[in-house]
Amino acid sequence: MYDPSHLRTFLSVAQTLSFTQAARRLGLRQSTVSQHVRRLEDATGRTLFSRDTHSVELTEDGEAMLGFARRILEVHEQATAFFTGTRLRGRLRFGASEDFVLTRLPEILEGFRHEHPEVDLELTVELSGTLHEQLAAGKLDLVLAKRRPEDPRGELVRHDRLVWIGADRLRLDPDRPVPLIVYPPPGITRALALEALERQGREWRVVCTSGSLNGLVAAARAGLGVMAHSRGLIPPGLVRVPDRAGLPELGQVDFVVVHGRRRPSAQGAADALAAAILAGGDRLHRSAPKGL
Repeated sequence: MYDPSHLRTFLSVAQTLSFTQAARRLGLRQSTVSQHVRRLEDATGRTLFSRDTHSVELTEDGEAMLGFARRILEVHEQATAFFTGTRLRGRLRFGASEDFVLTRLPEILEGFRHEHPEVDLELTVELSGTLHEQLAAGKLDLVLAKRRPEDPRGELVRHDRLVWIGADRLRLDPDRPVPLIVYPPPGITRALALEALERQGREWRVVCTSGSLNGLVAAARAGLGVMAHSRGLIPPGLVRVPDRAGLPELGQVDFVVVHGRRRPSAQGAADALAAAILAGGDRLHRSAPKGL
């Protein structure tokens, strides 16, 4: 009833909220992307996206289709692997940004391990900047991380806005330097926060530095200061700093998957995991259930 190619296109549009970016990701014409979505909507008899000249949003039926589409594609890929007899093997060195510690990334990795039990998956959790350095040095095969604004590499998983967050009770004194909670260099979010404050001419001071997201979140929950963070990944117990605080805009951020040097023994596994992340990218903005 539902064409797998149409479902893949639907997931790409749902994750990027852009027909143009989905077309670029899939290597299709934008008209083809629109056609796939229209045919899927005809098949379901429901409108999956509300769209105008400025924005694309999932409808309630579109939100429901996300889960169905993922499960249908997973079963389709299982059947294909079974009847073609293809089994991936080898060692895959995968790096994930600290930003995804509190999301449902573990579910995606668990599904990958279930589908490809003979792949030896080695996970590294680090700062995005550090992961890019390790990828360039040949120490990783695939990375899921933030991308620097000037960096064109990688396949877009999701596009988000950076915002200032802190404890709900936190009040900033406009006459004192902004108390900052930051990752150490080469953290991408750190660099963007400092650049924004310097452009505004706002004084700042670092009150907490930690290479661990949990460490930063603990400091923020204690009311020590503010931190820059993805709007779709705000940890529980923290809120956006209101506009009246006068902090500068931080701009946008892209989360991407980037391949490293193509090691023959890891290439198939890297391609498969990248495809799983791109297909499940909508899971990467939701808080994980307790215990994950």
